[in-house]
Amino acid sequence: MAGPGGGCRGCRSAGGGGGGGHGAWGHRRPRRWPSPRVPAGAQQSATVATPVSGASPDLLPRFLLEPEDVYIVKNKPVSLACRATPATQIYFKCNGEWVHQGDHVTQHSTDRSTGERRLSRRGSRQQPRSRGATRILFGGCTGPGTRGELSWVAGAHVLPPVPGLPVMEVRIEITRQQVEKIFGLEEYWCQCVAWSSSGTTKSQKAFVRIAYLRKNFEQEPTAREVSIEQGIVLPCRPPEGIPPAEVEWLRNEELVDPALDANVYVTPEHSLVLRQARLADTANYTCVAKNIVARRRSASAAITVYVNGGWSTWTQWSGCSTSCGRGWQKRSRTCTNPTPLNGGAFCEGQNVQKSACTTLCPVDGAWSEWSKWSVCGTECTHWRSRECSEPAPRNGGQECHGAELETRNCTSELCSPAAQGAEDVALYVGLIAVAVCLVLLLLVGVLVYCRKKGGLDADVADSSILTAGFQPVSIKPSKADNPSLLTIQPDLSTATMTYQGSLCPRQDGPAKLQLPNGHLLSPLGAGRHTLHHSSPAAEGADFVARLSTQSYFRSLPRGNTNMAYGTFNFLGGRLMIPNTGISLLIPPDAIPRGKIYEVYLTLHKHEEVRLPLAGCQTLLSPIVSCGPPGVLLTRPAILAMGHCVEASAENWSLRLKKQSCEGTWEDVLQLGAEPCTELYYCQLEAQACYIFTEQLGRFALVGESLSMAASKRLKLVLFAPAACPSLEYNIRVYCLSDTQDALKEVIQLEKQMGGQLIGAPRVLHFKDSYHNLRLSIHDMPSSLWKSKLLASYQEIPFYHIWSGLQPYLHCTFTLERLSPSTCELACKIWIWQVEGDGQSFTINFNIAKDTRFSDWLVPDSEVGSPALVGPSAFKIPFLIRQKIISSLDTPCARGADWRTLAQKLNLDSHLSFYASKPSPTAMILNLWEARHFPNGNLSQLAAAVAEVGKQDGALFAVSEAEC
Repeated sequence: MAGPGGGCRGCRSAGGGGGGGHGAWGHRRPRRWPSPRVPAGAQQSATVATPVSGASPDLLPRFLLEPEDVYIVKNKPVSLACRATPATQIYFKCNGEWVHQGDHVTQHSTDRSTGERRLSRRGSRQQPRSRGATRILFGGCTGPGTRGELSWVAGAHVLPPVPGLPVMEVRIEITRQQVEKIFGLEEYWCQCVAWSSSGTTKSQKAFVRIAYLRKNFEQEPTAREVSIEQGIVLPCRPPEGIPPAEVEWLRNEELVDPALDANVYVTPEHSLVLRQARLADTANYTCVAKNIVARRRSASAAITVYVNGGWSTWTQWSGCSTSCGRGWQKRSRTCTNPTPLNGGAFCEGQNVQKSACTTLCPVDGAWSEWSKWSVCGTECTHWRSRECSEPAPRNGGQECHGAELETRNCTSELCSPAAQGAEDVALYVGLIAVAVCLVLLLLVGVLVYCRKKGGLDADVADSSILTAGFQPVSIKPSKADNPSLLTIQPDLSTATMTYQGSLCPRQDGPAKLQLPNGHLLSPLGAGRHTLHHSSPAAEGADFVARLSTQSYFRSLPRGNTNMAYGTFNFLGGRLMIPNTGISLLIPPDAIPRGKIYEVYLTLHKHEEVRLPLAGCQTLLSPIVSCGPPGVLLTRPAILAMGHCVEASAENWSLRLKKQSCEGTWEDVLQLGAEPCTELYYCQLEAQACYIFTEQLGRFALVGESLSMAASKRLKLVLFAPAACPSLEYNIRVYCLSDTQDALKEVIQLEKQMGGQLIGAPRVLHFKDSYHNLRLSIHDMPSSLWKSKLLASYQEIPFYHIWSGLQPYLHCTFTLERLSPSTCELACKIWIWQVEGDGQSFTINFNIAKDTRFSDWLVPDSEVGSPALVGPSAFKIPFLIRQKIISSLDTPCARGADWRTLAQKLNLDSHLSFYASKPSPTAMILNLWEARHFPNGNLSQLAAAVAEVGKQDGALFAVSEAEC
């Protein structure tokens, strides 16, 4: 082709070359037609042209369409195509081997646009020659003697028609079987090779891959609970696939678009990031992976954005509750700044503060005694007086009514008429003196008026000279006139306290007013999360009064030591009756969200509740009520109480009894019987039983002996007076059920009687042998003491003990000192069942000063808080608890699940009961909480979880103080 200025580019002008563009080639690189763009990153070879020696590079095949990468979906074959012009032949080569000619589908056509373009170029290549002729060029170079001349037309421009270039298109199909033959060796690729008379051209490589998308995600998002404004990262690693899967996120089944929400973005690793959690972000999030083969969804992750509660400011202190004397004033605040939402922590601390206050009472005045009559005066009268001082009126009290001075006639001989004249003279002198004083005062007034009138400065006048002749009248102020008595305010800084309010009403303190240490300011229990509604004695009495209106619980005790109550929500909590071993655990989510229950726990005295027993049945536990009955619980609560049975399947038939709304007692569970009911389950241990129940009510554990070897535990306790002013000395021996509540009742009784413990309690196994219990005293020094017991022993009937309806029985040994100076007592007391077990107490102590067993008497002030609400009621931190539940609830083929944990904790006696619940692991952890609060060892629990093999042992790598 001619370049600018009529020269020849890249061609030799020597003659003798072949016609039709077959002249000799120079050293110029063959010209390549533009090829389609190669995708970035694809390992493909670009189009390569190989010209034939001496051929025109403009006639090398160029590809109008090159094969591209394709994916085989399932078993559908794929098609590869290429199109080139000018081309005489096109064949595919796959993985270095030629595809059989019969597998090609060929189609021929003509490129009309190419012909028109060359006509245009021919028109542009007209160059004037000598002798007035024009030479038209086509496809070659011009020069003297070249064969590129088509025609010579002298003086005219006649061009013959030029046809378009031939176009050839070839297609092949690739099947899955062809690709799988070389799977694992190398990738399957194909390439087009096109021929023309000028040479060959190779297309880019096209890779054929089998598309797939695996089912399981490499990492799925997990549920989380986060505080508001906290950042959230939800990881997602999609399943392996070809082509790689695209990832998108759904929020409650709606597409998450980071372009529409600046708070959300997706990382290159496909994790969803919420910069700051909002309440609106509480939703279920799903990671979706898709490619041309399939679309996969991860498990939904529930994100809960919670708001921890915050206290509002304190209100103003209320007025004092009494208008006279000692009372209280209070102020309050609410957990509304902000209000806890979505399970956020409730505000810690008290919502009400109470402070002692004192209002001074008004005191009305009262007259003192009359003085003695004065001597009879000259007027034949005498007088007497009294003062309003016993007491004097104060604090707004009323003044005394009546006369302060009383006069009357007297008939004394000293009365003489001669003295009448002297008295008249004195009267007149007094009147004159008064008149003089009035004149002087008038003069002083006139003088002051004149000075002001004359414009004199008031500071110039010395007023002392005007008043020098007058002495001030001395009036003795009364106590009622002291204004400070009316302005005394209570010192709230010394009396203010933080009111937590224990759940059991407190007894009033002494009547003496002591602001810093009054009963309103008495130390509370150790509980930090007592309930906001707890109140002093008046509120406790009101609560018990409301309960007494229910026909089912008319016999609730009016005392406060055997009852606890509180208000609970879905966070759960715990009620405890101190020093009894009785507690009620309300697990998290046992109360439906949005519900608030006022729950109580009561220990009944046996004489208040009638429990019918038949045959060989015996009461083995205290009678305990928890309620209110009929409330909806979504998870079982756990009632813990002591028992006194030596359990064995061959000797006992144990039943859990519950009182119905009609007042009848029903058997709701037989211990050891299979299958276990879904409503009740009882974990019986050596000294306590733990009852799982979704229905609150009144419960008792009753046993029926199956043989004479069946035995129950009795606790033997010895008490005596702390002081012995007389010669008689009583030793009281108590035989009571071996439960904490029975011992507490005896200790309280002895405190009221002024008794002291004189020996460590002992345990006696009392058998169902119909033999009575005998007690005797021996080895007492006859020279110092003597016994008033007429018989050699005392006896308690068998049935009185075996029925269990009398929690404690006692016998008294009355001794007499032979001398008041005798203080040392040494003797032995034997207690035994006829043909059965026995115990002996060796007594050797000083009755006047020996207090070695006083530690057994636990003071009431040392008991803990009777109620705990929320996380403080549980030993296991909430997040760790949730991790254990989510890890062990899912059954595992290797056994690394909740069943193994139950075996490690020795709680596998009734796995069927745990399996019947939505979360078996939660049931096991709840039972662990009930057994080990508050002194549970988290390290031992962590070790048990670590041994299961599925839970990470580092989960509990925190101190108990941090928990």
